[in-house]
Amino acid sequence: MTARLLERQFRLVERGSSARTEVLAGVTTFLTMAYIVLVNPAILGQAGMPVAAVAAATCLAAGLASILMGLAANVPLALAPGMGLNAYFTFTVVQQMGVPWPVALGCVFLSGVAFLVLTLTGVRQLIIAAIPPHLFAAIAGGIGLFVGFIGLKDAGIIVANPATLVGLGALTAPTPALALFGLGVMGILSLWNVRAAILIGIALTTLIAFVTGQTSLPTQPYRLDAIAGTFLQLDVAGVFNLSATQGIGLLEIVFVFLFVDLFDNVGTLVAVSKRAGLMDADGRIAGLNRILTTDAVAAMAGAVAGTSTVTSYVESAAGVQAGGRTGLTAVVTGLLFLATMLVAPYASLVPLAATAPALIMVGGLMLLPLAEVAWDKPMQAIPAFLTVALIPFTFSIANGIAFGIAAHALFKLASGEARRADWFLLLLAALFVARFAWMGAA
Repeated sequence: MTARLLERQFRLVERGSSARTEVLAGVTTFLTMAYIVLVNPAILGQAGMPVAAVAAATCLAAGLASILMGLAANVPLALAPGMGLNAYFTFTVVQQMGVPWPVALGCVFLSGVAFLVLTLTGVRQLIIAAIPPHLFAAIAGGIGLFVGFIGLKDAGIIVANPATLVGLGALTAPTPALALFGLGVMGILSLWNVRAAILIGIALTTLIAFVTGQTSLPTQPYRLDAIAGTFLQLDVAGVFNLSATQGIGLLEIVFVFLFVDLFDNVGTLVAVSKRAGLMDADGRIAGLNRILTTDAVAAMAGAVAGTSTVTSYVESAAGVQAGGRTGLTAVVTGLLFLATMLVAPYASLVPLAATAPALIMVGGLMLLPLAEVAWDKPMQAIPAFLTVALIPFTFSIANGIAFGIAAHALFKLASGEARRADWFLLLLAALFVARFAWMGAA
């Protein structure tokens, strides 16, 4: 009976897979993604959110979203709070703009609503078509540098320097030394193709931190209901009261959450679908609307649970490499995330010295798309460089995206290559220029 139900739901035979293979693939995907249960609370905790609650919310959101993706879209694509977007949430929206974290969660929720509307109305195709592939790659690479930069800062490997803005920290101090050890462990295990390299590195570094007194067990007793600290704490109404002193307010914040989630999802989807053989000769992916709809719903559900934007994870490719071809892989991954909720509140035990090297590793791996940029062609190289450089250097994903799109539109006009079909690109560029003018006058 169980075998027939699985076959009917996931079409295992049609996809050339089996239940055993899918389960192993799901476990593999989980092991490659599990670091987010520790890293996400470390980042969002710096926004003032309760760490134990965020850890539980991360497990809940990742678990339910992955299961929904597996059941609704039947693809081996797992979801969790996205790297880069959690950093934007904390360091730009909350710390720089001064937006309270419940209101920031409201922005995440509204971005999910916008994503859902764009998907159902077909407008998302217009947005995707307006942005050239080299900017798509540059945004991904810039976010990678942003994440890596935050990791280096958290580790104390780079520090503020009044003469040069940044400088090298004291590497023999406890936090930098411990972080470098963790980075070395993760790097070596990755060279040996250990699936859980990042997770093992975090665990070993945390153990050493505990033994040397750099961290300690939580003083509060274990409570599974710790998630109450973030669950349903989003403030959607407060989003519409954001003042001019908090950046450009609602539109910019929601736009960045939406824009990055959209392209992160599409890029991950293409990469995983190609590897899984789920894309036809014309580059079409069956059930694309169901996949994107699920992603939008996941973003909204994550905000309700109490975490930044939930999106598709490229680590899903590890499960595909292990043989995953159906949604059963994603369901297994989701169930493992839900099981992890039982220990999630202990995430506060993990020090920054343990999560910082994970950020550095993930940031480095996110640079791969930059190989798609034709760096010998100024038409691509200059807008791509502005995007890549300004995201980490201005500590803002929005600034990098704005500079890149504006520069690309300018070059299109200057070269005479602008066509009527580029109207949406030019509109976006004009809005970004107006944004910079407004910020300069404020």
